Amino acid sequence: MPVEMGAEAFDALVDRALDQIPDELARLVRNVVVLVEDRAPADDPDLLGLYEGIALTERWGDPSMQLPDRIFVFRENLLDMCDSVEELEEEVRITVVHEVAHHFGIDDDRLHDLGYA
Repeated sequence: MPVEMGAEAFDALVDRALDQIPDELARLVRNVVVLVEDRAPADDPDLLGLYEGIALTERWGDPSMQLPDRIFVFRENLLDMCDSVEELEEEVRITVVHEVAHHFGIDDDRLHDLGYA
C-alpha cells in the first residue's frame, strides 16, 4: 500500500536528503534549484527524479550568467512505490543523490554500479 504524506512533510524529507550530502560535495554544487513536483512528465511517467541542466564537467564560462540547473523530485511516484515511511525516506535520499550526481557529470551506468540507480 502506498505511503500517504502531505507535501510539507515530503518537502522535509527532500531537505533532509540534501542535508545528508557531505559538505565537501555540497559546496561544489553550483547554480542548482531542487523542486518537488507531484508527478513526472507525461512522456516519462515512471521517473522518480530528473536533472535538467549542464553537468559541471561540461560547463564553461561564468555560471552566474546561466539559468539554474533544476533537479526535480516526483512526490506521488515516490509515495506510490513505497510501503513505509522508512522506505520512502531511503528512496528520496537515493533519488536526490542520484540527481545531484548527474550535476557532477556521473552517468546512470556509474550510478548503477554505486547502488544509486
